Amino acid sequence: MIEYPLALSSWGDEEIDAIQSVIKKGMYSMGSEVRQFESDFSDFFGSKYNVMVNSGSSANLLAVAALFFVKENALKPGDEVIVPAVSWSTTYSPLQQYGLKVVFVDIDINTLNMDLDQLEKAITDKTRAIFAVNLLGNPNDFERINSLIADKNIYLLEDNCESMGAKLHGKHTGTFGIVGTFSTFFSHHISTMEGGVVVTDSEEVYHIMLSIRAHGWTRNLPKVNLVSGVKSDNPFEESFKFVLPGYNLRPLEFSGAIGQKQIEKLPDFIVSRRENAEYFQGRMKDNEHFLIQAETGESSWFGFSLIVKEDSSLSRQEVMSQLSAKGVETRPIVTGNFVANPVIKYYDHTVPFELKAAEHLDENGFFIGNHHTDCRPGLTRICDELLRL
Repeated sequence: MIEYPLALSSWGDEEIDAIQSVIKKGMYSMGSEVRQFESDFSDFFGSKYNVMVNSGSSANLLAVAALFFVKENALKPGDEVIVPAVSWSTTYSPLQQYGLKVVFVDIDINTLNMDLDQLEKAITDKTRAIFAVNLLGNPNDFERINSLIADKNIYLLEDNCESMGAKLHGKHTGTFGIVGTFSTFFSHHISTMEGGVVVTDSEEVYHIMLSIRAHGWTRNLPKVNLVSGVKSDNPFEESFKFVLPGYNLRPLEFSGAIGQKQIEKLPDFIVSRRENAEYFQGRMKDNEHFLIQAETGESSWFGFSLIVKEDSSLSRQEVMSQLSAKGVETRPIVTGNFVANPVIKYYDHTVPFELKAAEHLDENGFFIGNHHTDCRPGLTRICDELLRL
């Protein structure tokens, strides 16, 4: 029996009422509720534009796809994109699907984000983009990343799917690059059933995403736009006019309505997550057996990672078995070392340097959940068990 789960539902009566309001309207496909959520999301995160989609994975796909259709400096197949070796699979999948060459660099074993020394060495005149990932709620050092590319023709993209609400120097993660992606899946900081969001300050990228999200047609574009120019006043002519290779990534009205209620609760959710993290850090800091994630900026603490140290007498399996016996749910730290997964055979990729930290994490790391409520009683039992090992 699971006594300390990886995630808890963050819904209350407000979300159920929001679902009922959509049912009463009888309009379920993307419409006014989604548009209102997008507006609320922009207000909260300070982005000029955002596009809601049906998942965080779709958000990554849409973000990468959009940069292939900008009028100037577009990405093209064969361009090199630098990524950390640890992230979710669909950080990488769009890069493979669009024919980009993926350059994997190691992570920092402490922050779990990209090793910025390796990043600096990996940048060449073939590098066209960096896809930074804020892992488990933790911001990257974007000041240093931006200093590395300040005089270069390199796009910065952010996968912020695990880090909604995190900040660096008062600025929300997900808003540092030309595009940033968010997830609103059940286990994430807010939940809209399934869902995701892409934010950007580029009007052109925004218009491209509006088209690609829905089949590549012009129907959802403003009358004057940066994709098709000026739309016809005849709606029949624009109803099935296709200008870009697109998908159907649209969210449901349910998700938009739920999202409006969830975004109102997000500040309190983050406060609780950070209070839980402060407790966990206090109990586990400088432990002889485990490395825990070192915070950069203000993490929104998706979960709590534990990596068995090289000189520890413990094994990961031993630790996880003990926790499982106590009803504690555990997971790998995202994909572990993604390069070790069989799917890598389908990628045009290179690994210019040793992935020592990613490999150690892959073999010795796991994480437990953090929640939007006070979970310190559960964490107390977990920490007590870990400290007895």
